[in-house]
Amino acid sequence: MTALDLSQLPAWLGGLFWAMGRVGGLFLMAPVFSSSVLSPRVRISLVLVLTLVLAPLAPTTIDLLSAEGVATLVSQILIGAAVGFVLRLVFEAVSFGGGLVAQSMSLGFSEVANPQGGGSSVVVLSQFYLILVTLLFLVMNGHLQLISLLAESFHTLPPGSGAIGVNGLHAVASFGTQLFSGAVLVALPAMTSLLVVNIGFAAISRAAPSMNLFAVGFPITICLGFIALWLSLRSLPGAFDALQGNAWSLMHELIGG
Repeated sequence: MTALDLSQLPAWLGGLFWAMGRVGGLFLMAPVFSSSVLSPRVRISLVLVLTLVLAPLAPTTIDLLSAEGVATLVSQILIGAAVGFVLRLVFEAVSFGGGLVAQSMSLGFSEVANPQGGGSSVVVLSQFYLILVTLLFLVMNGHLQLISLLAESFHTLPPGSGAIGVNGLHAVASFGTQLFSGAVLVALPAMTSLLVVNIGFAAISRAAPSMNLFAVGFPITICLGFIALWLSLRSLPGAFDALQGNAWSLMHELIGG
């Protein structure tokens, strides 16, 4: 029976805390993992399981209780949060695009609770788009790729070797423009169709000024809007895949891969 080597205890604890910091930061920001649909008990269990799995990849000789150890722990949380935030921007872009479509259909006032946003209200169509891309993300094993990326980060950016620099943070901030351009990319097919419908109503208004377009146009806009929405859903996977591809490229750059 071999004796327990207590001299290795700081290294083991360090590996656990570095892995927990990076995994916890990811779970704070990443879509699906940060959803309030998952109970806190389930999220904590997932964090602990992933920490135990990834801890052997994060050995270090840094003293956990030193100032350098605290700085290292903060940097691990920042790395995980930055990776999760980049992917979250993709989902928010899709949600924003659904809101643009809803505004074009005069459904902007219909709101429901958003589990991804911690219970905040969101437009119904935004939630519909968000559910669709979440299912696409899970079907494409995006959650497994995210865990694999996190495991890879311990090789390309091990604890104690540095954190995300100024250039990396600037790249994350610059990626925020995808929130608007991605929303337009998602909503453009449906919005273009509804713009044609509104132009037609404008022509009718000029030809028959006495017609009450508010009473006639609203149900027609809703009906044609749902038809345009149904037809435009074919382009949603392609738009989501393009946004997701840009996000994966940036996440690999952040971890030095």
